[in-house]
Amino acid sequence: MDKRFPQYDELDLPKVAEEVLKQWEAEDTFGKSLELRKDAPPFVFYEGPPSANGLPGIHHVMARAIKDIFCRYQTQKGHRVDRKAGWDTHGLPIELGVEKELGITKEDIGKKISIEEYNAACKKAVMRYTDVWNDMTRRIGFWLDLEQPYVTYQTKYIESVWHLLKKLYDDQLLYKGYTIQPYSPAAGTGLSSHELNQPGTYKPVKDTSVVAMFKVKQDNASEFLFKDAFGDVFILAWTTTPWTLPSNCALTVGPKLDYVRVKTFNPYTHEPQTMVLAKSRLGAYLSEKNENASFDDYKKDGKNIPWIIDGEFYGHQLEGIRYEQLFPYAQPEGGEAFKVIGGDFVTTEDGTGVVHTAPSFGADDMRVARQHNIGTLTLVDLQGRFTKEMGEFAGKYVKNEYYPAGQAPEKSVDVELSIKLKEMGRAFKVEKYEHNYPHCWRTDKPILYYPLDSWFVRVTAKKDRLIALNKTINWKPESTGTGRFGNWLENLQDWNLSRSRYWGIPLPIWRTDDGNEELCIGSLKQLKEEIARSVKAGILPADPYAAFNTADMSDANYDSVDLHRPYVDNIVLVSPSGKPMKRETDLIDVWFDSGAMPYAQWHYPFENEATFKESFPANFIAEGVDQTRGWFYTLHAIATLTQDSVAYKAVVSNGLVLDKVGQKMSKRLGNAVDPFKTLDAYGADAVRWYMISNASPWDNLKFDAEGITEVQRKFFRALFNTYNFFALYANIDGPALDASCVTEVDIGGQPLRRWTVGYFAPQLLIKQCDAAYADYEPTIAARAIQDFVVEDLSNWYVRLNRRRFWKGETGADKNAAFQTLHHCLEVVSMLSAPIAPFFSDRLYRDLTGTSVHLSDWPQAR
Repeated sequence: MDKRFPQYDELDLPKVAEEVLKQWEAEDTFGKSLELRKDAPPFVFYEGPPSANGLPGIHHVMARAIKDIFCRYQTQKGHRVDRKAGWDTHGLPIELGVEKELGITKEDIGKKISIEEYNAACKKAVMRYTDVWNDMTRRIGFWLDLEQPYVTYQTKYIESVWHLLKKLYDDQLLYKGYTIQPYSPAAGTGLSSHELNQPGTYKPVKDTSVVAMFKVKQDNASEFLFKDAFGDVFILAWTTTPWTLPSNCALTVGPKLDYVRVKTFNPYTHEPQTMVLAKSRLGAYLSEKNENASFDDYKKDGKNIPWIIDGEFYGHQLEGIRYEQLFPYAQPEGGEAFKVIGGDFVTTEDGTGVVHTAPSFGADDMRVARQHNIGTLTLVDLQGRFTKEMGEFAGKYVKNEYYPAGQAPEKSVDVELSIKLKEMGRAFKVEKYEHNYPHCWRTDKPILYYPLDSWFVRVTAKKDRLIALNKTINWKPESTGTGRFGNWLENLQDWNLSRSRYWGIPLPIWRTDDGNEELCIGSLKQLKEEIARSVKAGILPADPYAAFNTADMSDANYDSVDLHRPYVDNIVLVSPSGKPMKRETDLIDVWFDSGAMPYAQWHYPFENEATFKESFPANFIAEGVDQTRGWFYTLHAIATLTQDSVAYKAVVSNGLVLDKVGQKMSKRLGNAVDPFKTLDAYGADAVRWYMISNASPWDNLKFDAEGITEVQRKFFRALFNTYNFFALYANIDGPALDASCVTEVDIGGQPLRRWTVGYFAPQLLIKQCDAAYADYEPTIAARAIQDFVVEDLSNWYVRLNRRRFWKGETGADKNAAFQTLHHCLEVVSMLSAPIAPFFSDRLYRDLTGTSVHLSDWPQAR
């Protein structure tokens, strides 16, 4: 007789995946699954856009498999699940890669290479590995609409982003401010607070720290410090950034803290001195055994230095005291300088209880300086080098990490300045100090805190609403939403939006030179209208976008317009009073690009209004834990501020994929795993099943290829053998298999009846997996399916019932065995389909003749 069920000689998962993938593409199975449910209620998924300027890694297999699992499950549950791909095309990774290829730095743009040429190179590079990403996406079975992705550099996308910015501006949630911001000289850009708090940005470093001595000037305010003084009088201040000392403008004390005047010797020059510091910090610098020791017996060797307290007072008594400038390279501007002021942020946890205050390089420093009319002195440029005023230090980088490879000097400027302080008799203690210091999340180089003229999103105005809406989101794990994300919102700072760069979405704000008049553009239609006014006023010679038709929503029409620099920079508008208005040259934070995707992917509100409303908010999103303060935050912030809504109802925050000993994978360490070689060797099903069954998605996974081999051997081999067993005897006997056929329940044998009715996993398992998938717990589902297949179906049911299949006569008992085994395999394929889409589809097709991904979720009886 003709065999009804295909039989196989060997289990070859890579081959199965390859053959099924070709079948999907030939039959357009993905398209059919959408068409089948075109009128069904939607389950909305947002794809977080990757950047295609780099190659995908094994961790991307994990992240994309998690997304695919719940989209497939919800499709089986009867929902229409549209899955639009997207590409993140702006940002530092692209820029730094292009600059490396071209052999340039940010300083060369506009000099050695034009902005137009630079941006053209960025646009070309950003989609370099699109085909590789798409290939990986297809090979792991992640169904996405790859043919019509949203792309963040496209004009339609940018117009939607401008619309959002205009809404923020109109709601007075966008403002310009001059503040101290984290700044990356290596990347040539400021960083937002959420960028600064990406995982791994704070790294332990050993810096040179110094307790500097500021010489007090004798006058009426300081007279009490000079009475019976022992040598000159100094105020001690500690810093871990000696490079900021030339920019010192004030010393800050805690008004209510206790301070002392101490007579002692300088440990380096051995000169007598009277020093001032917080009383509680004495033990950090002076040995208790040497208190009140004989001054005459001091051997001037820096050891056993005698000291004595000779006066106590509160910090507020020091306020107003003036001191000599430590390094007189240049003078401050915009206020007073070189006096003691009070500040509420001063503590005695470390240091001397006196804060060296350089307003240009610290947020607290700037705030307290403004309160006391203290000027500023910025002796470091945007490349992280000392300015020309710094004499012998001019042109030197303030951090050795900023030098090109192999060019860093043996002594950093911190060391050189500390040596100079010793020689000047202005150092009391110099030592190495280990602490955590923030680094740029892209260049891995230290950041500086630097005064920047920036545009901000006033997210703090909606802080309570952001917190309240977050509590409605289903976070997996919950601890991320209440802990990491929740704590972030509790300590929210305004979003530093602007970036001094070239490749990205331009800030759509035009201002007059005096800053008194400004205009925020929210659409191309508005821009065209303002251009027409400018041309009429004789400010702009002609409309550079004359060919663009605001009524034409075609891609061809929009592709005729480029809103990037330098084109948009050349547009000069006219203010209501008739003055020229130039665009603010900054770009916007690239994280705003990706956070705008719920709207911009549909070109909302200019098109697809009904589609957007049906697709917002998302039911589900998923990305790595590093996106907690990245994409997860920007989605949430933009949605709250512009829609008063969450952007997503549920989020899976997956953990890291580490090597088998728990180290982070990197090419430098040689422990990175090639995803394509892994898929070639084991097949996508085994890789996905291993990743999901090994640990919950939010736990870090120690990736070990031996674990994939174990999954192949234990789970897939058992399922493969069980099916082959069924196919062998079903092809011999040709049993009738349909829902009306006799089952184990009808036979009534007590062990089988108990298994069928009480623990029969195709019933219990359906409920168990349904609950697990619905709660975004795929690991629970995978382990339950695997246990059933290995223990219950293969080791128990098939082994116990072999003779029923073997016996020659056909009857109710034999048909029931076939019907039960067929039903079990069919259900297992349906429950496994979200995790192992290729093998499950092959199994289901072999059993039923159709794709499992066109089936509905099985109903428990």
